[in-house]
Amino acid sequence: MAPPGPPAVGVIEAVKRPVTESNEFLGRIEAPNRVNVVARVTAFLEKRNFVEGAEVKTGDLLYQLERGPFEADLASKKAQVAQLQATLVNAKLTLDRAKALLAGPAGQQSNVDSATANQESLEAQVQAAKAQVDLSQINLDYTEIHSPIDGKIGRTAVTEGNVVTPSSGTLTTIVSQDPMYVTFPVSVREALALRARYAAHGGFKAVVIRVQLPDGRLYDQVGELNFVNNTIAQNTDTISLRGTIPNPSMYRSPATGSAVRELTDNEFVTVLLEGVKPVEVLAIPRSAVLSDQAGEYVYVVGADNKAEQKRIKLGQSTSTIAAVTTGLSLGDKVIVEGLQKVRAGQAVAPGPASALIQSSMKASAEAGGAADGGSKPAGTNP
Repeated sequence: MAPPGPPAVGVIEAVKRPVTESNEFLGRIEAPNRVNVVARVTAFLEKRNFVEGAEVKTGDLLYQLERGPFEADLASKKAQVAQLQATLVNAKLTLDRAKALLAGPAGQQSNVDSATANQESLEAQVQAAKAQVDLSQINLDYTEIHSPIDGKIGRTAVTEGNVVTPSSGTLTTIVSQDPMYVTFPVSVREALALRARYAAHGGFKAVVIRVQLPDGRLYDQVGELNFVNNTIAQNTDTISLRGTIPNPSMYRSPATGSAVRELTDNEFVTVLLEGVKPVEVLAIPRSAVLSDQAGEYVYVVGADNKAEQKRIKLGQSTSTIAAVTTGLSLGDKVIVEGLQKVRAGQAVAPGPASALIQSSMKASAEAGGAADGGSKPAGTNP
């Protein structure tokens, strides 16, 4: 029998294609504003005016406290002001008479001085009494507890009929809903790499934030990075990054009538930090990349149709495209199919790669390398 010929292999040329650079992190959703509602005065709780779990607006009345004692105290303080003002009017008349008598032989300077001091003392007492009126009015206003922000309100910690005081603690909590913060820690090494990659292309504006929800769905809103913390966590050697992402209403809840939104405060999510513009990289099919203990490598068709092993380093890649940073040259004929029969230095019979490989490369190029919700280093786990 004649000896078998060289094994047939499918090859494809290494070309430059657009790939969206992406990095994957674990993060949390945080509300920009969080308010713990507390009582400012001691009084009985008469009425709760909100539905637990509903959304409230700034200024909405949340709790109504007993007003009677505070209204009586305010009336008493106003009466004190009126009494002092009447006394002050009499003191002014006394001072005027003392000054008039000072021009005649019966007048004495001591009487003028005494009347002046008495008037000024009463004026000060009137000012102090008015301040007490203002304080009583403030305490009366505190019997109505209003929402300081727009947001979603939690459950109430106190029900009607109980006495609340400033030391009672949090009555309920309100968290803002739209937009939301996305916070995630990044290792210092990776943070330096991100800065080197994007600093010259606009910094924060050169990246966008995408969020993968706990059920695996990709959130349909895009956020923007806007903050890097000013200190590094010593225990983890990471630095915190934060972005803002919209959280619009999806529909109205039949139970509460308030908006239902996708993102929730303190929700655990996967954060995809993506470059705004795709970059041109030397790309080959992901199926052509092999790996061993020394790293990644590919087989290329060299002189005399012999297979050559080339060690490569990978950059940002997708499940279909491997971006090669070093080890390959533009136009190298990379073996994609029939790899199980190839050995270094072995003669092969090269031919075009299958239509499936060709179409997948073309589709990935048209999508800008953004397949699978973003790219990541090939051959690694996030």
